[in-house]
Amino acid sequence: MTETETSVEELLRYAEELKGEGNDHFRARRWEEALAAYRSALGRLPKHKPIPKSERNIDIDELSPASNSSGQSSNENPARNEVDETPLTEEEMQVAKARSVLNANIGACYVKLGEHKETVNACTAALLDDPHYVKALQRRAASNEQLNTWSSLSSAREDYNTLLSILPKSSNDSKEVQRLLRLLQPRLEVAQKQETAEMLDKLKGLGNNILGNFGLSTDNFKFVPNGQGGYSMNFSQ
Repeated sequence: MTETETSVEELLRYAEELKGEGNDHFRARRWEEALAAYRSALGRLPKHKPIPKSERNIDIDELSPASNSSGQSSNENPARNEVDETPLTEEEMQVAKARSVLNANIGACYVKLGEHKETVNACTAALLDDPHYVKALQRRAASNEQLNTWSSLSSAREDYNTLLSILPKSSNDSKEVQRLLRLLQPRLEVAQKQETAEMLDKLKGLGNNILGNFGLSTDNFKFVPNGQGGYSMNFSQ
């Protein structure tokens, strides 16, 4: 075994020990302590880098080594969104597995702390190593719903659609995702209309400042829906 292989093996062992400490804190509802332990464990591991599409999924639990039927993570090798033609070594796959789980665990801590932007960031990092990590997708979608902007709700919809493509169609998890999607749609429409109206108001104020120099105002320009999700502008005297 080479020195590099030994070093990576040691890093994985240190990270696993720290993850175990984090798990204990998490079960005891000590969220800040769990977060610190998980982040320390993550800091022991090499940073994310592109890996092949053919090596996408992982089989490791969020809080224990064994996987379960809840869809904590997917069942093959880890993956990232980028493509690299060089096959992963066994150690690189182990590192990616550990890194994905630790990022998902960090996201779980942020959920408990009510820091949903940080949850989204942590789960996004987990999904770089495994785009089909079910728990990370579920957690990111839920936190994006809490952020409640047009952009975040749209992202939540994308994650729910991804989940529907992964989960067994007859499973309770799949049925729950379908329910959440139905509830999400009217919220998306409200958020889109609200943010569009706010944007138009800001543009109107800016336009009035400019058009006033020419004896015009934005009242001379009417924005009407074009039937394709956007707006057309008509001029009138």
